[in-house]
Amino acid sequence: MKWLILIFGILSNVFASVLIKVAMMPPRKMPSLKDPWSLITNIPLWSGLFLYGMAFILYAAALRFFPLHVAHPILTSGAIAGVALLSVVMFKETLTLMTVAGILLIIAGVVLISVSHQ
Repeated sequence: MKWLILIFGILSNVFASVLIKVAMMPPRKMPSLKDPWSLITNIPLWSGLFLYGMAFILYAAALRFFPLHVAHPILTSGAIAGVALLSVVMFKETLTLMTVAGILLIIAGVVLISVSHQ
């Protein structure tokens, strides 16, 4: 169960980031006080904010089961890897060899931190 909380926390964070990116892309406009309707009707923005809230709640729940020095790196690195992969799929962003190497090093570091905890 505790691992599901972490996984859902990561997924909430990843999809929140993707939705915020979608919310800022044309044809949508950057929300402003001059055009409050663009803020009110920006469904991807509100969905992303909701998912960030869920990610925070799941992170807090994960802290009941994991030490902070384990939960935070797992959630953060999972989000980094997930956003990098989804940005390639959804937005056709490039994923360089250096980026892949960086993600693998981050994951390796988090695995070492997590294993040393157990």
